[in-house]
Amino acid sequence: MLGRRHLVTRVLFGILALAIVPAALAKKKPPAHPININTAGATDLQQVPGIGPATAQKILDTRKSYGAFKSVDDLLAIKGIGPKKLEKMRKYLTVGRPPTKKQSNSPQTAAAPTKPPPTKSPAKQSASPPATASEDEEP
Repeated sequence: MLGRRHLVTRVLFGILALAIVPAALAKKKPPAHPININTAGATDLQQVPGIGPATAQKILDTRKSYGAFKSVDDLLAIKGIGPKKLEKMRKYLTVGRPPTKKQSNSPQTAAAPTKPPPTKSPAKQSASPPATASEDEEP
């Protein structure tokens, strides 16, 4: 009886190992082109080996708080990204200008009116006298 249990246990562990190994060996396919860390969203960042959902969100939060990255090395300031991890990711990353800077320097935005659109205010409505019943009756 003990020998049979031992055999069943080994078979179960073997099946379990076969189920786990492919999942452990499966790796993401790296992006075809380097990802710009100043313009990429979370989904784009997660294409890079070594960047999962949590790290992608940290990159986005850092970019929002401190502005554009000047270098890929700036990612070292993010908790969870060390020198070894960065070196594995570096060939899939690039730094470029964020699109908001190009838009803010364009002549179209400089010439845009700064005056807010007109709105009806209660003061303007009460400035004209209300119509009276006698005025309505006149021909």
